Amino acid sequence: MADHYYSKTPTTNHDRHSIEANIRGIKLRLTTDAGVFSKSGVDYGSRVLLENVEISLHAAVLDVGCGYGPIGLTLAKLVPSAHVTMIDVNERAVQLAQENARVNGVSNVAILQSDIYENVRNQKFDAIVTNPPIRAGKAVVHRILEEGAALLKPGGSIWVVIQKKQGAPSAEAKLEEVFGNVEEVTKDKGYRILRAVLEEK
Repeated sequence: MADHYYSKTPTTNHDRHSIEANIRGIKLRLTTDAGVFSKSGVDYGSRVLLENVEISLHAAVLDVGCGYGPIGLTLAKLVPSAHVTMIDVNERAVQLAQENARVNGVSNVAILQSDIYENVRNQKFDAIVTNPPIRAGKAVVHRILEEGAALLKPGGSIWVVIQKKQGAPSAEAKLEEVFGNVEEVTKDKGYRILRAVLEEK
């Protein structure tokens, strides 16, 4: 089977290199590699998500499908009092994210290998942020949206970036079904930022 960025253990030959990211005034130097998502630079969807997501002070945040770390590490530096848990099924991506956290002096993070929520089910979060693995298929994306509700604290939010042509309408419908609400925060070049809130009972 060919490797994908959502493979657990990529066997693609390594092709490590460094990139610079500067989003919301947060500068990061990131090492990327073959076999991980958007290896040549932070993708446009992640940038749009980061420009729009709102994280409160002291929040517990979960970055689902963290890749080599651009979203989670940016949020951790943006809100130093927050704690960001970063998960990815891809072991190579997780190792890169851990390395990038050290190199950039980001300590308010925990970075774990996890198949969707497998290794964080005992935790609760104020916010879940995700640029979901579209190529893994609609079923995986919808699991991230649906099962995320059980990990949110009351009043917590899930933030998703997804392109219209890659399933934004069905993702929006799934969020509405699961949470009973969904907001399109913004749209930019076909990318839509969706937010749903776990309403307090």
